[in-house]
Amino acid sequence: MAQYDVFARFYDAVNGEPEDRISQILDYIALFRPDAHSVLELGCGTGAILAGLGSGFSLTGMDVSEAMLTHARRRSPGARLIHGDITSFSLDTKFDVVISVYDTINHVITFDGWKKVFANVAAHLHEGGLFIFDLNPVGRLRDLGDMAPWVYDFDGHTLIMDVDFTDEPLARWNIRIFEKQRDATYRQHRETILELAVALDQVRDALAPNFLILAESDTQGSRPTDGSARALFVAQRVGA
Repeated sequence: MAQYDVFARFYDAVNGEPEDRISQILDYIALFRPDAHSVLELGCGTGAILAGLGSGFSLTGMDVSEAMLTHARRRSPGARLIHGDITSFSLDTKFDVVISVYDTINHVITFDGWKKVFANVAAHLHEGGLFIFDLNPVGRLRDLGDMAPWVYDFDGHTLIMDVDFTDEPLARWNIRIFEKQRDATYRQHRETILELAVALDQVRDALAPNFLILAESDTQGSRPTDGSARALFVAQRVGA
């Protein structure tokens, strides 16, 4: 099974609607590529971001989890949705914008894999096109590893999640969902999600051959560091 196949049908209820992230993406597109008409999302999940981008774009989404894509087909019926690996895809078109959010890149658990993703994005962007992506920095995963398990009740169910970062730089998100049944018993679902932590300077160096970084931001709008809670990059495809 692919990562998120178990968690897929609970994902939106746990995470809520991504209005702020959609707004941020649209603002960056308006600022740096206002003439954009085509968008590819890598790690599109349940299609929440694609659905929120509106009808002004030709939309394509890719995810390795077929279970996630099942939900995406309902949420974003106008998008072209592809079951694929973001480290090794080859499509028949280029795009004005490629996005990859909710720390999708961290789910590629080798840095060589990250470099392949960056190369694939470059190959699928028009010159001058934008690559907008975010990630969990090293410090964020360390902080999560030090925290007590997170308990969240939703729709009558309960999620318990903790992050094990003892095998740094590999983080293991241990997820348990106790799904309430009609007879008031609970059915347990378990999944482990892997993420790789990479220093931001390594990320910047890996982008350099094909991209010019136009903007970087942490959750407060400042330049992110390895200790930030989140890092977002807006990079422009340069060169042939």
